[in-house]
Amino acid sequence: MTLLIKGGTLVTAGETFQADLLVEGEQIALIGADLQAPPGAGVIDARGRLVMPGGVDVHVHLDLPMFGTVSSDDHYTGHKAAAFGGTTTVIDFISQDHPSLRACVEAWHARVGGKAAVDYGFHMNITRLYEHTLDELPILLEEGITSIKVFTAYNNRLRLPDGDIFRVMRAARKLGLLTLLHAENGDVIEVLVAEALEAGNTTPEWHARTRPAWGAVEAVLRGAALSAQTGAPLYVVHMNAAGEVDQLAYALKQGLAVMGETCPQYLCFTDEKLSEPDGAKWVCSPPLRGAADRKRLWQGLADGTIQVVATDHCPFFFDGTRPIDYEGVPVAIPGKELGEGNFTRIPNGLPGVGDRLPILWTRGVGSGILTPNQFVALTATNPARIFGLYPRKGALVPGADADILLWDPHKRLTYGVAHARHRTDYNLYEGWELTGYPEKVFLRGQLIVDGERWLGRRGQGTFLRRKPFAEVL
Repeated sequence: MTLLIKGGTLVTAGETFQADLLVEGEQIALIGADLQAPPGAGVIDARGRLVMPGGVDVHVHLDLPMFGTVSSDDHYTGHKAAAFGGTTTVIDFISQDHPSLRACVEAWHARVGGKAAVDYGFHMNITRLYEHTLDELPILLEEGITSIKVFTAYNNRLRLPDGDIFRVMRAARKLGLLTLLHAENGDVIEVLVAEALEAGNTTPEWHARTRPAWGAVEAVLRGAALSAQTGAPLYVVHMNAAGEVDQLAYALKQGLAVMGETCPQYLCFTDEKLSEPDGAKWVCSPPLRGAADRKRLWQGLADGTIQVVATDHCPFFFDGTRPIDYEGVPVAIPGKELGEGNFTRIPNGLPGVGDRLPILWTRGVGSGILTPNQFVALTATNPARIFGLYPRKGALVPGADADILLWDPHKRLTYGVAHARHRTDYNLYEGWELTGYPEKVFLRGQLIVDGERWLGRRGQGTFLRRKPFAEVL
């Protein structure tokens, strides 16, 4: 298939310019002024529209078991929601459910099955160190997986002691694997949760009160120290506290190879939401913080301290006893109601993969905090570079995959669950007035979203084998 996109304004991480863009097959073939359509080519008039690379969300949890239920988006529904929001590549996390890393990878491929609707990759959680785990890390490279995640929280479930994290990072450095860090203090959380429950404090706001921001701050510094001592690059996921940004800035000034991401929920809301009648909707880990934290996160994006905006997409129904209609089929999945009367049983996670680009454009670009070029860098180019996908993904250059957004910067809409397309019964941004929205979304040259029409299908997404020793930004 040959397609000519004419008259648009191309927006990349580095520049903005008028040009035409020629797609041949699955790739961008040519960019230039006044290009002529080859015989038989389709032509799209992009005047008045921005042409940007498809979004890359490097932090999603799809079909993830938790607290006796499962996250409500699988690798079809979550991918479809991503596409409607302008994201054409996602990276999910493999749970270490088996002693063999290869068995873990095979199990997650089987979990995806033929459902993928956009292109995707995997990170590998390292939550147990068997005697052979470090020796098995090269298997991940064979499987095209070049990033691993460790935790300083979730004692007795996911957390590794600092010494084991040190060992993992040292081995990862030699192989060119990037280490991702969930930064909280699991020991403090355990004490505070036990005290809260003993005192009868069981409502959702206690989820945040038992996970203090200082635990995240010192855990980021510990992670940076381990990076310094191992020589391994470090990427801090879902940064949510002002002090985390300060610690990341400090580490960067020391010349350390550290990077960070934040998420729209931390940029847009505070922990006051947890005290509202529907507070369970807002329970995620790490939790929402205060207004000062939110302000510092925006500053970190604007000045380049934070390199990526991802989502940590992990949705659950607010009321899983009531079915919703999804593609003509009633669906009900147990959700947040499981934690009624006990905040520790509320499934941790929020919908977001479809919200990221529209929300960040309105709140970031629309307010003047970010430029359109920073928007592209944070949502597409930087994550592609950091995670070994660039320039195949996150770029508008000849030879790149033709993952393309036609963005209408003037489109106004009242946003909510109907637009987001997540397979859940609520949206964090219900009723928000947005300006700027994707009009057409292409995946490797195929039009998969056209306004409100879904033209994609299950199984069209491909697994992305990524490169080790990727860039440190």
